[in-house]
Amino acid sequence: MMAEMAVAMPLVLAGEQGLFHVPTPGEVRLQAISRTDHEADWPFSVDDGFLACVWSGGRKAVMFFENRPKELGEGEPFHPRGVIVTTDPMQLTLGNMANRALFKPSANVEERMRLVAPFAALGRRLCDQPAGARVGHGEL
Repeated sequence: MMAEMAVAMPLVLAGEQGLFHVPTPGEVRLQAISRTDHEADWPFSVDDGFLACVWSGGRKAVMFFENRPKELGEGEPFHPRGVIVTTDPMQLTLGNMANRALFKPSANVEERMRLVAPFAALGRRLCDQPAGARVGHGEL
């Protein structure tokens, strides 16, 4: 009689990776974005940065990272802040506690969700682009 051994494998759904997946450069998507003069609903406290599709916790996540401020000199260190761009109220509030100043002030969570929703959708479309794709302004 042969004893069967069961090996517990982590459950990974389609489109997901393991919890500790480290993405390759080909799995990351970046798109420079900036506020235009007529854009009243710009949700960020800085006028330009990068929208990114990255792997976080085994899933694709949309993030916004600030650009290097123009007033910083060449040799001065810069550590960009980033925030999760989502319509999930828990991730939007608790997940962004460390860098919440990267969002412009809003009256409540509902208002912030309304402001970031178009950017969350834009980021999800960015996730679907092939590696190396450069999408022009307004094409995404």
